[in-house]
Amino acid sequence: MQTNIPPRSTRRTRSTIRLTRRGRLVLIATGAVVAGTAVAVPLLTLGGDEEARPTTLAVPEGWRASQVYAAVDKALALPPGTARKSLAKADLKLPNDAEGNPEGYLFPATYPLDDRATPEKLLSLMVDTANKKFNGAPIAAGAQRNAMNVYQAVTIASIVQAEAATKADMGKVARVIFNRLERGMPLQMDSTINYALNRSTLRTTAGDTRIDSPYNSYQRMGLPPTPIANPGEEALRAAINPTPGDWLYFVTVKPGDTRFTANYAERQRNVAEFNAQQKSTPPAR
Repeated sequence: MQTNIPPRSTRRTRSTIRLTRRGRLVLIATGAVVAGTAVAVPLLTLGGDEEARPTTLAVPEGWRASQVYAAVDKALALPPGTARKSLAKADLKLPNDAEGNPEGYLFPATYPLDDRATPEKLLSLMVDTANKKFNGAPIAAGAQRNAMNVYQAVTIASIVQAEAATKADMGKVARVIFNRLERGMPLQMDSTINYALNRSTLRTTAGDTRIDSPYNSYQRMGLPPTPIANPGEEALRAAINPTPGDWLYFVTVKPGDTRFTANYAERQRNVAEFNAQQKSTPPAR
């Protein structure tokens, strides 16, 4: 969420705001997907010798669509940019809210690669897998009950995936998102800034928070217009069943130490400690 930049003061105009992107969902069904949900393990599995064509493609949880496209191109030995260009003819079964953008719907799993594999077929399989996971009756009912749709839940899950340092923190991060939306506060999530700038970093500057982008959640109210990554099932479970709490802020002071609070002064102390940790840590080489 917030690191070294204090959020601007926000004026609370009402106890809740009219956001369609609010609420929770019921628990999604789990189960094997193709060859099971992927984790961050070697991307490509080779059959036989090292020069052979890979037989599977693993999409880790939290990858952005751009990373998936690059992996598809590499797996199929195609020129960079081929998979992205194939979107126009892939006929992906995306929700209307997506407006043709598959971000969030390239479901993290391990997918088989055979001699007939093409970017269009792979991307379609990823989206079809996501639809099977997301569009079951329990999820639809839960979305309707909580005044949101499945696409909005996936968007929340994508932020949870990007922000939570551990699986144990995911439910708390989701609760912060809901609490801030319900109070009419901007989300102020660094992960959305990173998405807008196509980067991944812990350091967000004051200038970063002023960029003109629909993904700038420091200046824009509500959720970003699309998911910011392709979330896994743990993040989805957290998004539809957030941990009870009144938290409005969280800061990962150091690995394994994420602090949640509803108190702004306490949040500022956590930020100061984070900044001190960053100064004392030598840059990675």
